[in-house]
Amino acid sequence: MAAAIRVCCVLRVTFGGTASLRTIGGAAHVSQLASRASGSSLHRNPAIPPTPFTAWQQTRHGTFFNKLTAEQLWKGVLAETGAGARKGRGKRTKRKIKKDLNRSQVIGEGRAGFLWPGLNAPLLKDGNVLNFSRRGEAEQQAVQEELERQKEEWDRRRKMKIKRERGWSGNCWGGISLGPPDPGPNGETYEDFDSRVIEVKSVFNMTAKEGRKRSISCLVAVGNGRGAAGFALGKAADRTTALRKAKNRAIHYLYYVERFDNHTIYHDMESKFKRTTLRMKKQNKGYGLHCHRAVITLCRLIGIQDLYCKVEGSVNLLNITRALFSGLANQETHQTLADRKQLHVVEFQSQRGPLPVLVASPSAGARAHPEPEDDVPNTKLHWDDVQAAQGGGKRSPWAGVKRTIW
Repeated sequence: MAAAIRVCCVLRVTFGGTASLRTIGGAAHVSQLASRASGSSLHRNPAIPPTPFTAWQQTRHGTFFNKLTAEQLWKGVLAETGAGARKGRGKRTKRKIKKDLNRSQVIGEGRAGFLWPGLNAPLLKDGNVLNFSRRGEAEQQAVQEELERQKEEWDRRRKMKIKRERGWSGNCWGGISLGPPDPGPNGETYEDFDSRVIEVKSVFNMTAKEGRKRSISCLVAVGNGRGAAGFALGKAADRTTALRKAKNRAIHYLYYVERFDNHTIYHDMESKFKRTTLRMKKQNKGYGLHCHRAVITLCRLIGIQDLYCKVEGSVNLLNITRALFSGLANQETHQTLADRKQLHVVEFQSQRGPLPVLVASPSAGARAHPEPEDDVPNTKLHWDDVQAAQGGGKRSPWAGVKRTIW
């Protein structure tokens, strides 16, 4: 007896609770010759179909652990998002730090010492594909001791406190060296440059959702001590990132400052930025830097060794920095002055008496007629200097005392 049976079935099987395998059975035609007994048994048990041809397909359950990235998972752990963070709650709680959970973990490495090709062992050796193997007891013990030694070294470095270099005062970031800037994207290095912190302060921004949002603003200057120097601002949520951003940004905004005999400025000048005024005076070799502490730090980065500078008005450190760089960048060298006046430029020195020293000559030659003497010089006078020259005004009892550091 010939019987044709059409069977369609879907079977779902789970192995060990880890993965699901889905079987999809297609249509199957079964033709057979059955006897009277087999036919009667088939009619008695019609629900048991013959085994069809199956195709196995692996499936994977999806959860937020394998759907979200590591960055998104860390945001959820550190509570950087959510209604509380948007409203500014929990600002004074201890800040949680992101940890590298894969540190000191080697995929495939365990206490049993199995070697898995492609994980903790190479795939090929001498052109042959390696098979699964296991280390000896002595070799496995040496590997475990090396891992323990690395963990102890990392713990020791983490607990070790590095003594910070002293700045202008004990608990002040101003004047602290940050080392050279980081290498550039094309491999360029700045080993001959040094960076110094000028100012570190907290700034706040009021937002509608988060409220009073706090950030760290850093002013950092860089220089090589040979006339090239610059400064920049860096802002970030933490101090370390702000200092790094300011240091690496300052190297892209460099000034070149002309120096007389590589130790001082070319002439006395006055530089002003907003409400800050700097009065700078050229000094002889060995005089030193008698200036504001921020100006001393900037002059050392530039390479100026002898200078007197007085700060008048606002003592905002950013204004002082901008006024100093704008004044030094716009100073007139002796050669530029000689070419503009078409005259020889001479200098009188105390050790030479009335004999002048020629420091520059015009490139196109001196003019035949001298400069008229009846021209009124465009020199700005300060009332304190006028009083001191006339012998009037209140004189300080400390005026004649020689000061080594101002």
